[in-house]
Amino acid sequence: MAFASFDQRHASAPVAEINMVPLIDVMLVLLVIFIITAPLLTHAVKIELPKASAQVNPTVPEKVEVAIDASGSLYWNGERLARPDLAQRFMQAGQHQPQPEVHLKADQSVAYRVVAQTLADASRAGLTKVGFVSEPESP
Repeated sequence: MAFASFDQRHASAPVAEINMVPLIDVMLVLLVIFIITAPLLTHAVKIELPKASAQVNPTVPEKVEVAIDASGSLYWNGERLARPDLAQRFMQAGQHQPQPEVHLKADQSVAYRVVAQTLADASRAGLTKVGFVSEPESP
């Protein structure tokens, strides 16, 4: 079926309609395929699984707060300690399983050297969960 002709005398306008019959045929074939395959996709083996109950044993890691005030004094959960004593506490905490989380609170005016020494002591003890605690800025 030609839509246009090269003959100028018998030239007719192109057909502007879409033939819907092939589109409907394709749609019906797809519908039949879907109807046939849909039950196969939902096929499942019926089995009865045994029932068991177990309680979850959550292991919550201990939290240790290490604070450094403006003068460089060190605190372990509010208890003032010297640096060697703090290193000893870090060693003891590094032996626990799961390892405790170390929350480091340092005053903004403390020398960085003190913070770096504290982090080095924690690292030597094998503590890997160290976080810095700060206060959010007020608008």
